[in-house]
Amino acid sequence: MSEESESVSEAMSGPGGITPDRLLHTGASDRPSAEDLVLASGRDLTPETLEWARRKLAAEGRSAIDKQLP
Repeated sequence: MSEESESVSEAMSGPGGITPDRLLHTGASDRPSAEDLVLASGRDLTPETLEWARRKLAAEGRSAIDKQLP
């Protein structure tokens, strides 16, 4: 993590370094992209993996990414 990211995180966190609930989200309301699915699966971003992810999202929708996450 870069120093800039850490300073932003520290500025946003509440007492005791805990991130307030209003800043936390699961992404459940967001529409995942092919890039999101490739990264969640631990693969490298390549034209082939992006195409794989597009097909998977078209077939399975949001559940495709939900299956990749713990």
